[in-house]
Amino acid sequence: MKADKPILRALRKEANLPPPVWLMRQAGRYLPEYRAVREKAGSFWTMCMTPELACEITLQPITRFGFDAAILFSDILVVPAALGLKVWFEEGVGPRLIPVHDTKTLERDPEVWRKTLAPVYGALELVRQKLDDKTALLGFAGAPWTLATYMAQGGGSPDQREAKLWGYRDPQGFQQLLEIVGDCVAAHLIAQIDAGADAVQIFDSWASGLPAERFADWVVAPAKRIVEKIRASRPAAKIIGFPRASTLEGYLQYADETGVDAVSIDTSAPIAWAAKNLAERVTVQGNLDPIVLIAGGAALERAVDRIVDRMRGHPFIFNLGHGILPETPVDHVHTMLTRIRAAA
Repeated sequence: MKADKPILRALRKEANLPPPVWLMRQAGRYLPEYRAVREKAGSFWTMCMTPELACEITLQPITRFGFDAAILFSDILVVPAALGLKVWFEEGVGPRLIPVHDTKTLERDPEVWRKTLAPVYGALELVRQKLDDKTALLGFAGAPWTLATYMAQGGGSPDQREAKLWGYRDPQGFQQLLEIVGDCVAAHLIAQIDAGADAVQIFDSWASGLPAERFADWVVAPAKRIVEKIRASRPAAKIIGFPRASTLEGYLQYADETGVDAVSIDTSAPIAWAAKNLAERVTVQGNLDPIVLIAGGAALERAVDRIVDRMRGHPFIFNLGHGILPETPVDHVHTMLTRIRAAA
């Protein structure tokens, strides 16, 4: 039953020792079996949109490591694709889109969204059939602000310049963009829950560096709206939010106002601060430095021990402060898991 899964116990604010663990991007390029499928598939997008391949990749780290949750292999840019944007990936460059500067051409029909994203839900259904009763299945989507930065820029943007300019110059039009994207994200997450996801995560990867007022308007308010839409039709839904690299005040505001069950924190957020201030509000998820996972050795062991010790007695899910990096040695992941699961 769902209630027996360690991740779900944590999301109900139960403290567990050892804590449940999964990693962002745990199905990825650091795994030789992933690289083999990537070579066979020919493109990243093909893997995302082929249910059988996405299922195989999702299960690879579960088979190898036995994480407490499998997170669907997909991409946040499936939502812009459902909204009618052309999305492609360039080797050595990353994701690319045709930039948008208004909302006129965006697809707004939920049935069209669902048809476009049907392969994602097919992959979830396949994974659900293959997971055991103790392993949770997580779905996810990008947050409206992060997706808007890609849509306005036509790709990744470290300073989110085009999205910020749109928001400052045309607040009403930009608000409309966030609402349309948010509607699609909410529908996408509900469909993932219906396809078998035990919980879902909202990734706001570009949440850092915003003025406080804009963080409230562009990060917190859209997340709150999505959570409300999901809970209106799926009241029991479990939702994790990740406003990556926000200020400490921003993390608290996000926890207090959005209604999520858990907040994932990045590497720079002090774990002692999270235990004292954030854990009384929501379940905390995080926040091992992906670089220390590459380094391994005594540094990794100390970092793991410190996080586990600081979060002892609090509702907590062990994770990274962001996604696992391609050069991460597989043996270091085994070491991390052994260290976490030896906690008592």
